[in-house]
Amino acid sequence: MPDPVFLITGASSGIGAATARHAAEAGYRLVLAARSEEKLAALAEELGGPGRALAVRCDVTEWSDQEAMVAAAIEAFGRIDVAFANAGFGAKRGFREETPELWREMVLTNVYGAALTVRASLPALEESKGHLLLTGSVAGRRALPGSLYSCTKWSVTAMGEAVRQEVEGTGIRVTLIEPGMVDTPFFDNRPTGALEADDIARAVMFAVDQPPRVDVNEILVRPTAQQG
Repeated sequence: MPDPVFLITGASSGIGAATARHAAEAGYRLVLAARSEEKLAALAEELGGPGRALAVRCDVTEWSDQEAMVAAAIEAFGRIDVAFANAGFGAKRGFREETPELWREMVLTNVYGAALTVRASLPALEESKGHLLLTGSVAGRRALPGSLYSCTKWSVTAMGEAVRQEVEGTGIRVTLIEPGMVDTPFFDNRPTGALEADDIARAVMFAVDQPPRVDVNEILVRPTAQQG
């Protein structure tokens, strides 16, 4: 079999880019999706260029983009073995903070976008008996004061389990990755004592590297010093 194929949304930076680098090192061919075409193109070139890493512009809130992303993956590589629904972003805490427009974009990206990635990738994953991963959060296990972001990640937590139950018997594995505080472009003021994106990428690869009979359903990763 040719080298397996790893699709990542939100691949242009942070956890997505770090996971892409680890997956490339492990021998995967890559489908890198995000809205930032310039960053994607640079990452794809770094990780092997045509034949090894495909950059696809994708707004995860648009079904047509998601369909095109999967179609491009199949056309280029013939299969998808791992799909990582990773795209997402946050907002300030407080139900009187931010704008309704930003809220709408966040909910659509974090929840609807993740669901569309699941929907688009499932047929290919069923054919390959592949692996679906979703980026949740510790904020999807405990509500944070005034955090609509936390609410979106509670939805992703439920989504991961709902999908796992739906695909039982197909050979597809499902893993919810739940980071604590990570030092990524997510934050305007970079935190201290936080995890690095590379730490989460290693957790992703741990789940993916298990034998087909083993499905690591959830990985919660906190910094050693994080409370709560």
